[in-house]
Amino acid sequence: MKIGFIGLGNMGGPMAANLVKGGHQVAGFDLTAPMPEGVTKAATAAEAATDADVVLTMLPNGAILRAVAAEVIPAMRKGAILCDCSTVDVDSARAVAELADAAGLGALDAPVSGGIGGASAGTLTFMVGGTDEAFARVLPLFDIMGQKAVHCGTAGAGQAAKICNNMILGVTMIATCEAFALADKLGLDRQKMYDVVSTSSGYSWSLNAYCPAPGVGPKSPADNEYRPGFASELMLKDLRLSQQAAESADADTPMGQLATALYTSFVEAEGGKGRDFSAMLPRFEKRHRN
Repeated sequence: MKIGFIGLGNMGGPMAANLVKGGHQVAGFDLTAPMPEGVTKAATAAEAATDADVVLTMLPNGAILRAVAAEVIPAMRKGAILCDCSTVDVDSARAVAELADAAGLGALDAPVSGGIGGASAGTLTFMVGGTDEAFARVLPLFDIMGQKAVHCGTAGAGQAAKICNNMILGVTMIATCEAFALADKLGLDRQKMYDVVSTSSGYSWSLNAYCPAPGVGPKSPADNEYRPGFASELMLKDLRLSQQAAESADADTPMGQLATALYTSFVEAEGGKGRDFSAMLPRFEKRHRN
């Protein structure tokens, strides 16, 4: 396919590079990031989108997505597909899909899970909203960039799945870190706690696959001084999106609200910015009961 790729940072760059390795022709645009090997540099986002079969975007937020969509949709040929892989608010995803549909284009919202490592290795998971036809046409590209793509429903469903998943992740990581800090104060060995909980009713991905305690369980960012695999500020972004969606949908999410408040404090006032989201554990270690 002929592909336009807009947003070639830490995630988009390796994703575009993998498409080139997969035999596709990729034109790329980014304001600051370098072009990956094999990607043809476009002078503007609209130029990257011109005559493309699929235009992929990986952008920081919904406002930028809306601005980019307004620029590229008029440049795209009828029948092409605009596939946004950013994590943005559901309302922006749906608004862009409406603009694309009105212009005779297909549209997908396809946020990813797997981080920078998954983008480089081509092992991302895509959560996709949009029509069956558009999903089927872009699936070969998802197969190159990732290991799994789930068609979640109509426009906005991919973003909904992503923020619901990450709200669970944020809440369970906080609970896991709290439990380790409590175990310390009760004199319970961390390895013994892990051995029990990882095979009992308290097990979770946060504990079993991404343990926040150094030297316990599989290797994780905790074993690398909490250098980010998934940065705390990115978790905060996703939690804020979850609460924006909850407000819009009139959904009661008290645990999501509390997790958002705790990560806000951690990132903005407690030195959490630039650290992995599992660095909540040393945060709780230093604190006492209010």
